[in-house]
Amino acid sequence: MDEQAKKTALRMIPYGLFVLGAGEGQRATVSTVNWVTQASFAPPLVAVGVKADSGTFQLIRETQKFAMSVLGTGQKDLAFSFFKHVEPVDGAFSGHAYETHATGAPILCGAPAWFECEVQSVVEGGDHALVVGRVVEAGVREQTKPLTLDECGVQYGG
Repeated sequence: MDEQAKKTALRMIPYGLFVLGAGEGQRATVSTVNWVTQASFAPPLVAVGVKADSGTFQLIRETQKFAMSVLGTGQKDLAFSFFKHVEPVDGAFSGHAYETHATGAPILCGAPAWFECEVQSVVEGGDHALVVGRVVEAGVREQTKPLTLDECGVQYGG
C-alpha cells in the first residue's frame, strides 16, 4: 500500500471535536476526541474512538457510561485544554466548569450541546477502542456550527 496515499485519503474524512466525559465525582476525567459518529437512529447509537491505553477508556469500561460535550465553532482553545489528562478541581477541569445529568459523567458547561450514553458494546483491536453508546439524555444550550479539525488547522488520523 502507498502509505502517503492512505494517510492523505484517511485525513480527508471530516471530523468534529468533542470533549468526552467519563467517570463520576472525583474519579472523573474529560478528553478531547474527534472520531465520533451517529451509528443508528432507533435506538439512537453513537460510536466513538477512545485511546485504548487511556484513563478515560478505563473509566468507560468500569462505569459503562459516558457523556459527550459537543463543541461549537470558535471553541478551539476549549478543545485544546483536554488533549492531556486532567483531574476535577472545585467543579472544573482546567478552569472549565462542568455539570452532570443522567449518567453522572462530566459535561462542560461551556459546550453548546451535549449527550449522554450507556455503553452498548466495545470493539478493541488497535490503539483506539470503538465504543458504541446508546443515547439516554441530551441537551442544547445554543445551536451553532460544530468545531472541526479543519477549523483548528490540525490533522489527526491517517
